[in-house]
Amino acid sequence: MNMYYLGIDVGSVSTNLVLIDEKLKVVKKLYIRTKGQPIVVLKEGLRLLREEMDDFGILGVGTTGSGRQLAGVMVGADVVKNEITAHAVAAMECCPDVKTILEIGGQDSKIIIIRDGIVYDFAMNTVCAAGTGSFLDRQAARLNIPISEFGKLALKSTTPVRIAGRCAVFAESDMIHKQQTGQNIEDIINGLCEALVRNYINNLCKGKEILPPVVFQGGVAANVGIKAAFERELGLEIIVPEHFDVMGALGAAILAKEEVEKTGKTGFYGFDLVNIEYKAKSFECKDCSNMCEVIEILAEDSPIARWGDRCGKWCSKIQKADINITSFKMQKV
Repeated sequence: MNMYYLGIDVGSVSTNLVLIDEKLKVVKKLYIRTKGQPIVVLKEGLRLLREEMDDFGILGVGTTGSGRQLAGVMVGADVVKNEITAHAVAAMECCPDVKTILEIGGQDSKIIIIRDGIVYDFAMNTVCAAGTGSFLDRQAARLNIPISEFGKLALKSTTPVRIAGRCAVFAESDMIHKQQTGQNIEDIINGLCEALVRNYINNLCKGKEILPPVVFQGGVAANVGIKAAFERELGLEIIVPEHFDVMGALGAAILAKEEVEKTGKTGFYGFDLVNIEYKAKSFECKDCSNMCEVIEILAEDSPIARWGDRCGKWCSKIQKADINITSFKMQKV
């Protein structure tokens, strides 16, 4: 039986799963649209892994992304880490000398500064849609162009067209105006790529020294037009790693390996957890002026985890949960 480490990255746009072997080689990866249903999609991803892989077991599992806590509770994760750490670990594995990481996902973007093998500084942008992959998806759909062809068309541009990129609404209005004035579609798309890069640099790179090697990851790294625009703007070569689209999950898998090597065991519940019915709900605690929103995760209608309460009143009531995969019942210990 082949034994692997599993990394899970649950984001607002995509849920990614990666299996790596003892040598940190990626043996399987899945990229699935989250579609606002992280529980359903995570279970589907685990089901696909089980169906598509032959005779294998899991040595350890790590989770990351905006849904890392939820995923960690569901699978019995050995390590739960934020996106900055996971992306940095993966980038340093692919490019040991990396000093700057550019990451653009579906709903947010980030820059990570690495010095001497550790995260020295970082910044995230979760506010402006104009600097994200979802904005490019919408514009590609509006122009009736497959997103996979978007970047290639940008490279065919011959005449610079400047698009206002500080705001998604202004950028879209400016694109429509440029179309109405008869500008070539290739020039408009290239202008959009350059606008997104300017937005990224103006919002995230201020006060930061961008040194090579520079690694570009996240789903938008597939867009050769954006990569070319970054190279022109920064005057540096941009490296796109092989598994650019699942770097968070890759980093989580690597971190899981490191954790299990220290503890000697894994908390992974097993693939039969896909048969358990999970639910997530929230409620507002009104016991004090904090008015905390408490998130509660239930399996087979029994609470297995809570978080969000500042005082710990609610989460402390669930000290430990044991999932009996055979009977699909929760037994609090």
